[in-house]
Amino acid sequence: MRRILVVTGTRAEYGLLYWTMKRINEDDDLQLQLVVTGNHLVPEYGYTVEAIIKDEFKIDEEIDMIVNSNRRSGIVRSMGLELIQMAQAFDRLKPDLLLILGDRYEIFMAAVCAVMMNIPIAHMNGGESTEGAIDEQIRHAITKMAHIHFPGTEYYKERIIKMGEESWRVFNVGEAGIENMKRLKFMSKQEIEKELNVEFNKKVFLITYHPVTLDVDNVGEQIDNLLKAISQFDAVYVFTYPNADFGSKIIIDKIKRFTKENDNANMFYNLGQKRYLSLLKYADIMIGNSSSGIIESPIFKLPVVNIGDRQKGRIRNKNIIDTGYTTEDICDGIHKALYDKEFRDDLRCVENLYGDGTTSKQVVHILKYININKKLISKKLTY
Repeated sequence: MRRILVVTGTRAEYGLLYWTMKRINEDDDLQLQLVVTGNHLVPEYGYTVEAIIKDEFKIDEEIDMIVNSNRRSGIVRSMGLELIQMAQAFDRLKPDLLLILGDRYEIFMAAVCAVMMNIPIAHMNGGESTEGAIDEQIRHAITKMAHIHFPGTEYYKERIIKMGEESWRVFNVGEAGIENMKRLKFMSKQEIEKELNVEFNKKVFLITYHPVTLDVDNVGEQIDNLLKAISQFDAVYVFTYPNADFGSKIIIDKIKRFTKENDNANMFYNLGQKRYLSLLKYADIMIGNSSSGIIESPIFKLPVVNIGDRQKGRIRNKNIIDTGYTTEDICDGIHKALYDKEFRDDLRCVENLYGDGTTSKQVVHILKYININKKLISKKLTY
């Protein structure tokens, strides 16, 4: 039986891995191994390991590695703690293959460990670009360490090949987020209102803002500008938590203060996949700098005000309005999203650029049948 080890560190990444993990778990020829780390184990970020347990996945190892610090070195120290424990977990579990997704530093450490222990790596969501975040370097570094690539579009596949990866290693499987949406039975508007204890009696603004890790010195000003901008519109504000990157505490503290001062503002640690995607369906606009605004929102033809450079480099659809960080820029973007007739008419033509929703089936088939041999392990440049 082939042992497939999955490492997950955040709620968003787990949501994208869910159906692939489930399919691995149900395959008689595969054994799912699971290591949970990062934000999942931090109470301040919702202790989302409980959601994994609720989904009835067996967790083989919990790696508690987050160092709470206001210094930039805090994340680096967290990475060091993770690497030591990850090596011990790999020693015990003896995986045949590591499956990871994305570009977080927790995932980077898992990849480093696998490389040094000669364990082949399968990487989902490579080839993408987020020029405003340190994730950019991490993602491409993982690509160069990985042995199997599962990008979400043909464009990202070609980018990976241009990075010198052999084409036989690269499979365009579509974005996992699309599969999540196609499989999900969405909640009704009334059900969401009841569960969140929020009445959607006005325009609904769904807001997710993460630290721009290459510009963290200005994160306080950036979130202040965002809050000033949305305050100029009569709406219900639904905030989700940022990633646990340097600068996230500033964002959280400012939003918490804002929600205390505004009865129409609400902040949630962890909405969960079903509630979050259902909110995408019923929201009037999405605001912030989250990748879900780029990838999942087009399915609902949802207007997205994408702030700043964090998602710079990703393929965009017609529902995306890119703005700068100033209050005026953000206000202009929101106004266009809500009231510009030409833009609203163009929303009808928004298409899905990110696959047909069969990501897990494709990924698991390849993981099951690909030969794990010297050819797979030995990497070489094609230029």
